[in-house]
Amino acid sequence: QAQLVESGGRLVQAGDSLRLSCTFSGEFNYYHMAWFRQPIGLEREFVAVINYNGGVVTDYADSAKGRFTISRDSAKSIVYLQMSDLKPADTAVYYCAADQNYDDLIAGVGIAYWGKGTLVTVSE
Repeated sequence: QAQLVESGGRLVQAGDSLRLSCTFSGEFNYYHMAWFRQPIGLEREFVAVINYNGGVVTDYADSAKGRFTISRDSAKSIVYLQMSDLKPADTAVYYCAADQNYDDLIAGVGIAYWGKGTLVTVSE
């Protein structure tokens, strides 16, 4: 069974930058990859997605546009989420997800693989 393992979450201050990583033990080049987040007490929400075909297609939630960048390294089977100008509202557990259906991945429906999450806390 393939697994997703996130890393990089920690406590940062507002305005800081942070890069999250997610390693996939499955057939990385055949899966679209995405990041979701779940603030404490709220529902999980989509953040960003990148397609499997060279990672040339990306989409972002409005809250992430202009501040977050998703990328993938096929040689290392890692997907990254580079976050800048972090705000306290970005505090959440960040999850990595993988699926072969791009639209389903964005919708968070029927996802093939989920990671266990990494906590990002942004202080004032």
